[in-house]
Amino acid sequence: MRTIHFLLLLISFLYTSQLFSQNPVPERPRILISSDIGGTDPDDNQSMMHYLLYSNEFDCEGIISSPSFGDGSKSEILRMIDLYEQDLPKLKKYNKEARAPKAYYPSPEYLRSITKQGRHGSAPVAGYSTPTEGSQWIVSCAQRHVARPLYVLVWGTLDDVAQALHDAPEIADNIRIYWIGGPNKKWGINSYVYIIENFPDIWMIENNSTYRSFISKYKQNDRWNGGFYDYYVKGNGYLGADFYNYLQGKPKLGDTPSLLYMMDGDPANPEKDSWGGSFERYSYTPRRVFYHMTTAEDKAPVYSIIEWHIKGPAYGTQKVGEECITLNIANQNWKGVYLGDGNYMVKYSTYKMGTQPYTITSDIEGFPKQTGFITIENSYPGVRQATDYPVGKHWWSDKTDPSLFHDGNQGAATIFKFRKTVMEDWGIRCKWLDADAE
Repeated sequence: MRTIHFLLLLISFLYTSQLFSQNPVPERPRILISSDIGGTDPDDNQSMMHYLLYSNEFDCEGIISSPSFGDGSKSEILRMIDLYEQDLPKLKKYNKEARAPKAYYPSPEYLRSITKQGRHGSAPVAGYSTPTEGSQWIVSCAQRHVARPLYVLVWGTLDDVAQALHDAPEIADNIRIYWIGGPNKKWGINSYVYIIENFPDIWMIENNSTYRSFISKYKQNDRWNGGFYDYYVKGNGYLGADFYNYLQGKPKLGDTPSLLYMMDGDPANPEKDSWGGSFERYSYTPRRVFYHMTTAEDKAPVYSIIEWHIKGPAYGTQKVGEECITLNIANQNWKGVYLGDGNYMVKYSTYKMGTQPYTITSDIEGFPKQTGFITIENSYPGVRQATDYPVGKHWWSDKTDPSLFHDGNQGAATIFKFRKTVMEDWGIRCKWLDADAE
């Protein structure tokens, strides 16, 4: 009887291990990373360390600094490459452990050569402005005649991607975008609107909330969450020592699912199970347009684009497209623009649910102060409305099945089930940096 019981446990263990283990990628992925590293959120540094430890799994063609807010710049990427260079001899000892074909760790010189500076600050209302070193590099990489598609992994705003598409619209057929959206949508709302209005048929994974289950529960001090640093990272290499500088070593890793997606299974199929999430095809994404000051009875889906159109003075020196009104909501200020003929507009997006008060003000003489409320519902994309953005057959986002919510985050269960496996896999690589390791 004990033998039968043991065999059943063994079968169950083997089945579970196979269920959550990494599946080989059909071909070595071409990737380009656009990050707001060095800005206001330290998780980009954590995810950059994750990339560097797995950099032998990819053909990375670019690392773009695209900070919409804060002091991020390519110098921060170069600093982390310097740390990688010091750890590289240890990593090379384990190169045989890589799963991708033709695996090798890239040289620090190569990584520096593909590191570029993107846009500082958010794009204007048009969604684009002038080319940057980063946007030009995206165009250059996307125009290469390579059979494999270029996956653009966006950890911040879409500003440099939008600029590249504006300058070279033909590259839309050559790139596939995996975007960590959510809060990044509000910081780069204009570039998002430009892309969805002008390139609705582009290949896009819009990950607004699925990634959120990969953010650690810091109160849990097991080795997969708050205790990850002490168990796997502490004392291991230059990158390991640097890791403590971000949230005292507590893993947030909000951007890491984009890398995980490229490492597990078939990236061409967003609807499959993957370490980086599973997504469903959308035919529209939500946009709510109001021509009145809203009340708590007015509702919008979480992560939707919300527009307020306001009447004001038709005179003055303001020009069409000029930022001249301010929306204050959730203790943050967002600029709105003049549309002409006394019409003004401000756009907003949020991941915070519930009823939120706001004001809209301006220094323009005679502009009336506006006050109101808006209720944000945890349902994306919500019931279709005429103002929504239609998208083509290659646009995916968070799964809507209520059973796949995790901690209130839509679609997040599709990543959460892999969390322990992923963290242990990364932990092994962190251990490779141990100077005393065999």
